[in-house]
Amino acid sequence: MPAPGASSPGLLSRLRRRGLKRGPSPKGPPGPAVLFAAWGPCGYAPVAPGTFGTLGAIPLYWALTWLTWPAYLAVTAALTALAMVAAQRAGRYWGVADASPIVVDEVAGYLVTMALVPFSWPAAIAGFVLFRIFDVLKPWPASAFDRVKNGFGVVMDDVAAGVFAWCTLQFVQLALRLLAGCGTVFHWWCVEVGS
Repeated sequence: MPAPGASSPGLLSRLRRRGLKRGPSPKGPPGPAVLFAAWGPCGYAPVAPGTFGTLGAIPLYWALTWLTWPAYLAVTAALTALAMVAAQRAGRYWGVADASPIVVDEVAGYLVTMALVPFSWPAAIAGFVLFRIFDVLKPWPASAFDRVKNGFGVVMDDVAAGVFAWCTLQFVQLALRLLAGCGTVFHWWCVEVGS
């Protein structure tokens, strides 16, 4: 509690104490790799940049669903590899391996979550929620990757979370198909999420 008449700490300092990770102020403007790692403006959100990074992945997911599934998977693999390089460079730029502005790992993880899932808004939202849950919980091996403080570890912990979210989403889709097949009230949800 600040003394009477003293100003309270600013929002940015409170957020830093809550876990926004940034090292010393970077020197010079960010290059293309840093901007890619931040997924444009998403990584610079004042709160929850990882959540904004995941939201920023939804338009890309929508665009990629117009491709064949092999092309979707190839683009996801290429983006994941580029994300590792960009995260490594952005970590050096920010002075912290997993700096808060680095959110391209969330983009890769979300694309893994949504692999082989036709686009619908309920499916996109369900995938978003599941991915964020597993990204926060970090079950093994995501937790092991999270301890690797380089571009590979930064991205692979989110890819692992994406695999868990994908498995859960597939299970939910299967369960909804079974429920809808019985003529239940879940039919609309099944058609939208389970297709």
